[in-house]
Amino acid sequence: MYKIKEKEKIFIYTGPDGSGRKTIAKMVATAFDMETVLSYTTRPPRPYEKNGEDYHFINEEDFKKMQVNHEFLESVEIDGFYYGICEQDIVKAFENHNLVYLTLNPEGTEKLKKLYGERVMRFFIFADRDTVIERQKERQDNTADINRHMSHYDEIMAYKSSCEHAFENYDLPQVSFQISEVIEAFLDRGFEVTDY
Repeated sequence: MYKIKEKEKIFIYTGPDGSGRKTIAKMVATAFDMETVLSYTTRPPRPYEKNGEDYHFINEEDFKKMQVNHEFLESVEIDGFYYGICEQDIVKAFENHNLVYLTLNPEGTEKLKKLYGERVMRFFIFADRDTVIERQKERQDNTADINRHMSHYDEIMAYKSSCEHAFENYDLPQVSFQISEVIEAFLDRGFEVTDY
């Protein structure tokens, strides 16, 4: 397992599908020199998703091969689809950046937190049930996908209390700003040298 160096930090955005966690993560990353690490998945891309930008979309056979070769730091199966984070991708991201961010489901988030402890800060991004359904419709998710996501809503919301920070997302710029402030304070604390 990759050993994170002193200044290296991982920020993970989690929460229900349609909460805006990916958009917020991207907005916050622009304020810092932050590199993203994409998950690998066997689920088909949604109409608005691009391979290599949102996920690495691969078939199940390739995913299983990567599992056998122990390439994943963590992998989970949700609704018959596989998701995983490749350890090498994290190593590569840390080559040029001290700060790395990921957007993960609670299972993946929890696994990375267990692996890296205090080096990981979790942001739980959420909105009420009606709002996330509305957002999924706006981005043209099909009804089956929306129902699948919503079947996990309560279970995902239950993870909120486990995360270091939780933000209700009804105003993207405002939430991005608040998260940036949290990260700023966290980094300042981390690099503070006190003389007694």
